[in-house]
Amino acid sequence: MAGIEAVVFDFGNVLIKWNPEEWYDARIGREAREKLFAEVPLEEMNLRSDRGEHLADLVAETAAQHPEHADNIRAWHDNWIEMAQPDIPHSAVLLRALRAKGVPTFALSNFGIPTLALADVAYPVLTEFDRRFISGELRTIKPEPEIYIHVEEGTGVAPEALLFTDDRPENIEAARARGWQVHLFEGPQGLADRLVAEGLLTPEEAAA
Repeated sequence: MAGIEAVVFDFGNVLIKWNPEEWYDARIGREAREKLFAEVPLEEMNLRSDRGEHLADLVAETAAQHPEHADNIRAWHDNWIEMAQPDIPHSAVLLRALRAKGVPTFALSNFGIPTLALADVAYPVLTEFDRRFISGELRTIKPEPEIYIHVEEGTGVAPEALLFTDDRPENIEAARARGWQVHLFEGPQGLADRLVAEGLLTPEEAAA
């Protein structure tokens, strides 16, 4: 297996939490949240935002189509940053340790442009990459092959020399299919162990 030359990080649930279901559960209760998510295509709305459409416009459109849920739909926009929390400090330690050792680090994330601007302010760690590949800018999302091609061409790193960590199996498998080395993120300690096993960090450098 080729040596790893660069590490590629997802954002949501790798460097910061993303759990809108939990946010709604805390405010309207699980039963009401399940009804909301069953009747309103919130995930589809969010994916359209990830492709580059403006979230405020999408929320207004969706609220007009589902007036009985309008307040809760508008909350997706108005309270978005509260759904994207907290950060995952150990993951930030790993990113910064890699950078301190001169390992190129890249971001590959499904993210809308206005919401990323909010997240960048709240979590400056998201800006600490050699280069970021953001779906809203590229108008293609994981796990579509095109977004991985952007990374390969933009970094100049061979697929087999990229190590990609993401919390979604379908995104990992799409990268694996292109020859990338991959790590399914289930927690920062697992990623720390992988980086140590690959010789990129020492156990001390990878410690929380």
